Amino acid sequence: MATKTQSVTARVKYVRMTPNKVRFVLNLIRGKHVDEARRVLQFTPKAACHEILKVLNAAVANAENTYNLDPDTLVVAACWADEGPTLKRWQPRALGRAYKVLKRTSHITVVVEPREV
Repeated sequence: MATKTQSVTARVKYVRMTPNKVRFVLNLIRGKHVDEARRVLQFTPKAACHEILKVLNAAVANAENTYNLDPDTLVVAACWADEGPTLKRWQPRALGRAYKVLKRTSHITVVVEPREV
């Protein structure tokens, strides 16, 4: 009889980075073992890696401390970046004009679950 696996979630909100830039890095770690995902994030030269690594470590800590799951069996089951609120600013331009500057934010979610690899 099949048992339902326990999935554990961690989320960070209002990260001052565009969701498209974050999604590019999340695609690199989706479906990988947690240790391999940490190595990928450590050696990828993208600014989003720092924030995603913190969320991944939080998800692993939640799984280990709250649900008593073995961190050696955890896999990144799902991860995504939703769009948060946009800060609207103005850039002064020539002849008294102003251009709109959109400073986008992201909500990053990482889900880990135990699997034998």
